[in-house]
Amino acid sequence: MSGAVEVFLDDTPGEIRGVASRNGRYTHLIIHRDDDVAQCRLGARAVGRVTDVIPGLRGAFMDLGASPPAFLPLNRKDRVDQGERLEVVVIAEPRAGKGPVVRRLGPGEGAPRLLQAAPGVAERLQALAPNSHLIEGVAAIDAAVEAEEEALAARWGSAAHGVDLALERTRALVAVDIDYAPSPGRDARQGRAAANREGLHQAARLIGLRQWGGLVVIDLVGDGQDAEAQARIARAAFSHEPQAVFGPISRFGLLQMSLPWRMTPVEERLFDGGGPSVATRALALVRALRRRLLSETTTPRLSVRCAPEEAALAAPLIARLGPRAGLRSDDALPPGRGHIEEG
Repeated sequence: MSGAVEVFLDDTPGEIRGVASRNGRYTHLIIHRDDDVAQCRLGARAVGRVTDVIPGLRGAFMDLGASPPAFLPLNRKDRVDQGERLEVVVIAEPRAGKGPVVRRLGPGEGAPRLLQAAPGVAERLQALAPNSHLIEGVAAIDAAVEAEEEALAARWGSAAHGVDLALERTRALVAVDIDYAPSPGRDARQGRAAANREGLHQAARLIGLRQWGGLVVIDLVGDGQDAEAQARIARAAFSHEPQAVFGPISRFGLLQMSLPWRMTPVEERLFDGGGPSVATRALALVRALRRRLLSETTTPRLSVRCAPEEAALAAPLIARLGPRAGLRSDDALPPGRGHIEEG
């Protein structure tokens, strides 16, 4: 990563978050939960058993010793047999109801099982910024919350550049719309070029922050008359991704490209049925309590008051915060309305 880089590690009971920022803007949000399936994390190595070969999909499904089943893509010359044991590594985490995607390393032996755990959050942060110091404590908690908010926001804007950016993920693709409000007295062509440059760089950052991949369609400012210059800007914006594949820019100013899937999208990690899951709400309360405990060191005791379904998940996690942390389950409190109180 180029530019001024900061990395944050929030080690809240139940969930570890890693955040990276460049020049003050968040670029990465890594989330590991205690109940994650270890065989499904990016970089995990396992012995798997081939359970089904699907020639039409050019791949095979594998049992890694934990659900869900993994998918092994196959080249034309590759051959595997049902029941065969293979050593594999996870190259893409589960998403959209699908299991992880794996790559074959070689033959395997024994029952399906985890061989080597995936790199932890701290290791991933150190790989992103080898010479940076990990920031922890209150600053890391704040960064984790702010990065989540930005990752879940539908729009991003810059008044200085006159740019309004909208991003949406559908089943088929990621759609990005760059809108531009020209400034009076500014050269129109230069203004469009600057808006596309800023819009593409922010689109690249936000797509990475959200852990999105697949087909990406970007509606640029203007038509395709400056296609060559626009293509150079796009390649520069996504230069951090070596597996990015770019298509031509259409006469209507549409850029098509493809990005690899690697990690579970942030919204799938946090949401369930369109809103924060019970686990996400409970963990948010634990994180908020931990922040208060760290920042209000003279307060004898702080407690979470929340709905019973959230309290059930939060109880063992809050117990790990020490004797100053408490929990009150309140039947009268609606889900999602939990808060921190003294005593």
